[in-house]
Amino acid sequence: MTLSYRIAWLTFRTLYATYFRWRVLGAENVPATGGVIIASNHASFLDPPLVGSGLSRDINYLGRESLFRFPVIGALIRSWNAVPVDRDGGGAKGLKIILDRLLAGNGIILFPEGTRTKDGRLQPARSGIGLTVIKSTAPVVPVRVFGTFEAYGRHLIFPRPYRLTVKYGRPMNFVALRAEAKTCDKTRLKQIYQQVADEIMAAIAQLEPQPD
Repeated sequence: MTLSYRIAWLTFRTLYATYFRWRVLGAENVPATGGVIIASNHASFLDPPLVGSGLSRDINYLGRESLFRFPVIGALIRSWNAVPVDRDGGGAKGLKIILDRLLAGNGIILFPEGTRTKDGRLQPARSGIGLTVIKSTAPVVPVRVFGTFEAYGRHLIFPRPYRLTVKYGRPMNFVALRAEAKTCDKTRLKQIYQQVADEIMAAIAQLEPQPD
């Protein structure tokens, strides 16, 4: 971790432990080294730092490309391992950066749903994460966050002190689909992207918090 990242990591850990009384479950399922895709549901702006703060290794985040145009903000979020992507996060430039980060042995958090939920329920997965998974060789760790919608969903102006939980599932590998994707036609390839996305979302849905 860079000094800036570590300061932010410790700050968020303190915030989640005190104000939100968080629980971290299954963090040992995330490989300590090497490229890994961390796929989480998305209910709040609290989600990215929550998922990252639960791990002892640093991870990379997606940041809107326009934010990097401001010198001070750009320098700060770069020090936090932010990856510049376009508004939809599906541009070729953003994909290349993500794949380069994974190839270099970094972890990166992606949200299969693409955007924050409006009602607190899980949303269907978009095919974009399937493309990223197929183009890479990294394992995928499904993650589910609980309580972030109630604490700071779209309907709230300020965060509420609601109990948060982040649970990391077992790594998923898509060896067969990655092999098929190398030789199949374009129609099947699109189906594979969506199939991968749907399987990841199903794994996220199966994660349940343990009782207190």
